[in-house]
Amino acid sequence: MMTDLELQHNLRQCIQKVATGPEYSKDLSYEEAYQAMRYMLTGQADPVQIAVYFIALRMKRETEAENRGTLQAIIDTATIQTAKVAQVVDLSDPYDGYVRGIPASSFVPAVLAALGEYAVIHGLQQVGPKYGATHHKILQAAGLQVNLSPAAACQQLEQIGWTYLDQSQFAPALHALIPIRQRMIKRQILTTVETLIGPIRGAEQTHCMGGYVHTAYPPIYAYLARQAGFNSALFVRGVEGGIIPSLQQAGKAFYYPAAGELTQWDLSPTPLGIEASTRAIPLPDDLPPAQDELSTTVNSDALAERSAQLGLAALGGEKGLMYDSIVYASAILLTHLGRYPQLTDAAHAVRTVLDNGRALAVFKAAA
Repeated sequence: MMTDLELQHNLRQCIQKVATGPEYSKDLSYEEAYQAMRYMLTGQADPVQIAVYFIALRMKRETEAENRGTLQAIIDTATIQTAKVAQVVDLSDPYDGYVRGIPASSFVPAVLAALGEYAVIHGLQQVGPKYGATHHKILQAAGLQVNLSPAAACQQLEQIGWTYLDQSQFAPALHALIPIRQRMIKRQILTTVETLIGPIRGAEQTHCMGGYVHTAYPPIYAYLARQAGFNSALFVRGVEGGIIPSLQQAGKAFYYPAAGELTQWDLSPTPLGIEASTRAIPLPDDLPPAQDELSTTVNSDALAERSAQLGLAALGGEKGLMYDSIVYASAILLTHLGRYPQLTDAAHAVRTVLDNGRALAVFKAAA
């Protein structure tokens, strides 16, 4: 391990390499990116240098080695728990939340738990570039604890089958960089890698389900998931980069099994009996305006409240777009894991635990 002085010198050298313009900027090695991130996580790095480094990487375009090195540095400084269960499913939604529709994925883990899967969802209260409604805000609005310690979250997972874990608890050094990220405004490498830390692992296997928007990202997320040690991964082209595909039209996902190649999976809501005129649950007309300078598009707290209301109703069997969203995402993952032979079979199982109240009971057990 480098000394603090050596780490500081490494960051300076990395900045000199990546911040020399479109013609002369050079890519970093895995080790250089790893050590630069390790230093930034010590809390001793100059905030200006951190911002220059991240922006220069973004302008140059991050490489595989830079992405992997950055992710591994975060994993090595985070608190990673191993649960006393054979398999864990890690649901990795964007940490900056949702602003274009009412999010539904916060309720998927409880459904999976009701069907015998151990599921973890993670995030943070608020971060850019969207500053939207996050899992933290939605679950808090639903009356759940959102600041469990890693050990307590792991215990909750073992006891009731699902849990939420906040970045402030499992990766406090990374979380401490949020003020700098807010001042930088734009998306950077941390936005890409932070969802793939995998804060709670299964004793035998851990599987990842994430989302994407841009077509270049499935291979990126796949090699990051392999770097993090996930046994399999599934990436859905979801609304706002989340795990729920469009309810209105055909979609796609990419997945890899253990030691397998990344493969495309064509999806459609129609065979599941899902028919919608919109891609996702539309924003309500009466949503109050944003109340601070960060949330420039929607009032994320009010949006989280609405998501909590609709989510609890759907977990109790109330039909609608929230119900359909939960069914679709849950069925996709269960089919990927091989728990059901067809997507329609998985959807039927999900509807059963929604309609009989089992999913709602499992969700409320986390209160």
